[in-house]
Amino acid sequence: MSQLDLARMSVAEFLERFRPEMVPLSDTFSYFFAGLPLTEEDVKEYLEEPIAALPPAIVKSLPKARVVLVPFLERANGKGGKRHGQILPGSREYILLDKPAENKTCTHAHYRGSTGADLVFAVKGMDLADYHYYLFHEIAALAETSLNEDVRVEYHAMLGDELGAHVHGEVDEQSWHLKQGLRRRSAKVRRETKAFHEYARLSFIDTLTLYIHGICCDIDVETGPRQLPSRILRKRLMWLETVFSPPQGYAVFPEELNAGPPPNAERA
Repeated sequence: MSQLDLARMSVAEFLERFRPEMVPLSDTFSYFFAGLPLTEEDVKEYLEEPIAALPPAIVKSLPKARVVLVPFLERANGKGGKRHGQILPGSREYILLDKPAENKTCTHAHYRGSTGADLVFAVKGMDLADYHYYLFHEIAALAETSLNEDVRVEYHAMLGDELGAHVHGEVDEQSWHLKQGLRRRSAKVRRETKAFHEYARLSFIDTLTLYIHGICCDIDVETGPRQLPSRILRKRLMWLETVFSPPQGYAVFPEELNAGPPPNAERA
């Protein structure tokens, strides 16, 4: 592909043209680099290592996933937009070689269709740790959609217990804001409401993101006013460990790590 071809191409057009040229990594994952130099080390750090760290049960639940790395993404003006990494109807994203205006910059885009999921990331100038976070967050979102109903009920019950005990904080910003909204509405949160289910969905995705990111890399959870107490966070991660066991040679907590590749140090 020439640089001129890529100078300003819509993501939808790009995917239509280059899906057949995706390079397979496994039965589930394939990838494509566009407008970026490609080295063996890049493939290892951006693709092979994070994918190898995914729990087998998660990989089994995923649709075909195509990971596309490009220099920059621009979100065009229009009625559409992006929510939770999902492109909404009416939005239009473009692949750029040069950085777009700040108010149009888009870090990543997620397209889901009948043939699988396309996960597009703008990685030029992005820290590897940030890329890993976005990648794992998109994978966690895909895994949530195919979650076993018994697992979903267990997680909802755990959240219900936390809310009943007035546990403060959440794993990440989106779930934190939804939790705050629930607590403002009523002192006693009802689990059958649409608001609770949306909070539980985002809370699960955020927690699963942290879990799989922690399997891949040695991450430090930043403390702050919205952060879950460490005992509650550890309880969630230990529960996820029973549902989605790490691959052989990997561990969730440092004290469990006996063998396998040394984790990379990152901050979440």
